[in-house]
Amino acid sequence: MTVRGLMPGYCGSGLSAHLPPWQTSDVTSDRPPDLHMLNVVVSDMAASLDFYRRLGIAVPAPDNSAGAHVQLKMPGGFSLELDTAESARLWHAGWRVDPASVQVVINFVLPTRQAVDDRYAELTEAGYRARQSPFDAFWGARYAIVADPDGNDVGLMSPAKESRRTWPPRQSPAP
Repeated sequence: MTVRGLMPGYCGSGLSAHLPPWQTSDVTSDRPPDLHMLNVVVSDMAASLDFYRRLGIAVPAPDNSAGAHVQLKMPGGFSLELDTAESARLWHAGWRVDPASVQVVINFVLPTRQAVDDRYAELTEAGYRARQSPFDAFWGARYAIVADPDGNDVGLMSPAKESRRTWPPRQSPAP
């Protein structure tokens, strides 16, 4: 049985079957967005780390200074990133406006800094809600956030470059 939308080469948006599924009307790439990380805003970092440790995830040694951001690397390269309100406030303008609206951000890596700006522009021009306008993030990447049709935050990030890191972090611009 063939299921519409799951058939190889079917794009479902009227695009020809010969186009790659990641090609959109105005933005093309020879590389599709890569699901790279999931950011979860947590209310209690120590409790969250204890949970994921008990789940079997490699978690840094327990201590009282877990910090505002903890990266949990998965064996395949994917990252589960835990952020406190203090951390989310720095990189997510939409969270600053309405903290209750965000608990999870699904992040995709795009091949270039320009690809982040282009994809953000395309999505917001198509009517998707801007949550964080593109900016040069303190961790060295170009970063933006757009809400999907159900209101889930989707991050768009370029590869990070050490030469672009800044410290101390500055708050991101408004969407």
